[in-house]
Amino acid sequence: MNMDMEQARFNMIEQQIRPWEVLDPVVLDLLSEVKREEFVPSEQKLLAFADVCLPLGSGAAMLEPKMEARLLQELGLKSTDRVLEIGAGSGYMAALLAARAEFVTSLEIEPALVAMARANLSRAGIANVAVEQADGLKGWSAKAPYDAIVLSGSVPVLPDVLLQQLKVGGRLVAIVGTLPVMSAQLVTRTGEMTFNTINLFETAAPALRNAAAGEQFTF
Repeated sequence: MNMDMEQARFNMIEQQIRPWEVLDPVVLDLLSEVKREEFVPSEQKLLAFADVCLPLGSGAAMLEPKMEARLLQELGLKSTDRVLEIGAGSGYMAALLAARAEFVTSLEIEPALVAMARANLSRAGIANVAVEQADGLKGWSAKAPYDAIVLSGSVPVLPDVLLQQLKVGGRLVAIVGTLPVMSAQLVTRTGEMTFNTINLFETAAPALRNAAAGEQFTF
């Protein structure tokens, strides 16, 4: 079984992730080291390396491996970075982020997923992540500002509160828009009042809880 898992992990990296322009050797090594199968619900284990969104219950889902890898690469994390994740889910993305950053605060609105993420991270021996139960779309001012913010689900528009919690020079990656048109965006805070946005690629992803509730009227 272990050999099968390692072969499936290798295939995921070579057949799904590399073709998606994920070529950063540090990111590729992380995908080998952080055991994705340990972060999926037990009944989904056989799908741990499949090129699909995996349902986690409560309407939440794990993004496809290639999406998580690409967003991680685009953030360009440093070992001194303090990161905010919106949508902890199973804790897998937080584990990847934590391997590259100094500390990760991961916000999750669903109590069952808070428990899942904490248990998975603890079992993996990852100590530099705090999973907090909160509506992530309101941010987490207690540890702001952040060097990097990642949204592990889509939003119709970016909440201004999250942009304001970025440090100058900080980066945010998110999937923005509504079906059928969504795009992954990299936003860099270039000054106190200025932001630079790059559209990375078109895609689709499940919406974060509460993402549609009034956010489209932010601006």
